[in-house]
Amino acid sequence: MGDGFAGDTLLRLAREGRFVVDSVRADRLIADIERTLAVVRGRLLLIDAWRHSPTASVELLPPGIADGVVDILFADQIAPSRLESALRELPKYVVALRLASRDEPAGHGPGR
Repeated sequence: MGDGFAGDTLLRLAREGRFVVDSVRADRLIADIERTLAVVRGRLLLIDAWRHSPTASVELLPPGIADGVVDILFADQIAPSRLESALRELPKYVVALRLASRDEPAGHGPGR
């Protein structure tokens, strides 16, 4: 968990019933995480393709695209393996949210 992610902790708390989220909010959060995962996958594909292309050059790209590629590659240089960690950990957040999802808003169910 030293990478700043808490997937295992959220899973444990959800399984123990100590992490509870109303279903509407959980669905929104899951959708946001799934969009983030799509971005992470795309960035990792770009990094991999860039590293394995002997002719890769930002000079060959249109300026707007070149800037994005440089940003992605620079971020990977500054925080190596961060995207890989996100790809490994964020699905745990999705599972934890599904386990923690409740049909009624927190604090409004029976016995609360």
